[in-house]
Amino acid sequence: MVGGGIAGLAAATGLAERGVAVEVLEREPWLGGRVASWEESLPCGTPVSMSRGFHAFFRQYYNLRALLRRTDPGLDRLAEIADYPLQDAHGRTDTFRGLPRTPPWNALAFALRSPTFRPRDLIRLNVRAAAPLAAVSVPDTYERLDHVDAETFLHRINFPPAARHLAFDVFSRSFFAPPSRLSAAELATMFHLYFLGSAEGLIFDAPTDDFQTSLWGPLADYLTGLGATLRTGDPVHGLERTPQGYVVHHDAGSIEADAVVLATDVDGLRGIVHASRGLDDPRWRAEVDSLRAAPPFLVWRCWLDRPVAAHRPAFLATGGLDPLDNISVLERYESQSARWAREHGGSVVELHAYAASEDDDVDALCARLLRRLHETYPETAEADLLGDSVQWRADCPLFGVDSFASRPRVRTPFPGLVLAGDGIRIDLPVALMERAASTGLHAANCLLAQWGLAGHELRSVPTEGRSAVLRGLAGIGKGGVP
Repeated sequence: MVGGGIAGLAAATGLAERGVAVEVLEREPWLGGRVASWEESLPCGTPVSMSRGFHAFFRQYYNLRALLRRTDPGLDRLAEIADYPLQDAHGRTDTFRGLPRTPPWNALAFALRSPTFRPRDLIRLNVRAAAPLAAVSVPDTYERLDHVDAETFLHRINFPPAARHLAFDVFSRSFFAPPSRLSAAELATMFHLYFLGSAEGLIFDAPTDDFQTSLWGPLADYLTGLGATLRTGDPVHGLERTPQGYVVHHDAGSIEADAVVLATDVDGLRGIVHASRGLDDPRWRAEVDSLRAAPPFLVWRCWLDRPVAAHRPAFLATGGLDPLDNISVLERYESQSARWAREHGGSVVELHAYAASEDDDVDALCARLLRRLHETYPETAEADLLGDSVQWRADCPLFGVDSFASRPRVRTPFPGLVLAGDGIRIDLPVALMERAASTGLHAANCLLAQWGLAGHELRSVPTEGRSAVLRGLAGIGKGGVP
């Protein structure tokens, strides 16, 4: 198992539970991949947890939540986030609190009560062009929409600009890409996953403690109890295909393996494939080479000497407040931050800037984020920083225009070699962490089937629209978007 993020841990769990001897090699000193946490120290010496930012564990992330239930059957280490408000530069706010659960009434109610979407905007929508949003079908939706970017698609359907900036732009950027660089098919699939394809909507949970304590530490103990070996801080450099299977070359030496799961980020996968011997299928290598990383993003966690106002939400998404994309108040849900806030009378606030430019200066970007924080939460303007930590990364997959068909799948041309990760193609309506968990579990199932062993259930929201009415509406637009 190459990679100890969500995909790798899901695959490792699926295999180890069937009695397969598993060895996980993770490049970083900790497990969790992009959902890892680690310890840092404030200037005063106080140890604190740091991560790559807030992650929403949505209720329709069935496979991820099933993985976490291995060590937390009631998911008691997750806390519900009561609302997910969106706010634009004019102070207009959308909220998901109190929406009906049943599609399509959830989406309709959201639109009609939004201050940026007026009833007459419904009349102006280009129904034919918008029809693919009504009933997504995977992979058909990608065949119809992957050739156009999300920004162009929303313009063509006459979606009102204010609502587009507050709603769709926010979600597009949560995929680490501006709408102009995100596939419209990915946007439509996201709309299906979170609205029209499920009754769970945008209710989500967050871990009650740091990721290591809440999630990956317990799962690591579970895996070692099944006989798995977990090695962190041990990067893999390449594979060698042999008549018996594979030799995995890593920092600490080499391992002979019957099968390998490559569950790394985009750059890691390309690097390992290029350095490997015996993986000579030109078409498959071209698919791996076609993967691209999304623009960089910044996470800035700040320990403030005074609290934000009590009515502020745990999580606020923003639109039109460039470069700010969201604000998290960690003491609202994370126990370590809550203890620190009580002891110091302050707040732990996290600011995100997604889809930044490679040319951005990190210090200047932080200064702009701080100004936006003061504008949005004025009570923070007089606060002093008791400590801070910045993460500047560019390792998330890009779901760009015309990328779906060339994206590598879980199965490869080589027996015993499978891929997993949120950048790997799987023909299910899943996204982000759930795509990672789903591809990891699917990778395990592929190997188990090869060995004649029973696989694991793989769940998703329906692969096509739930409503016959919506499917009929979608049929209007079968010609696709020009």
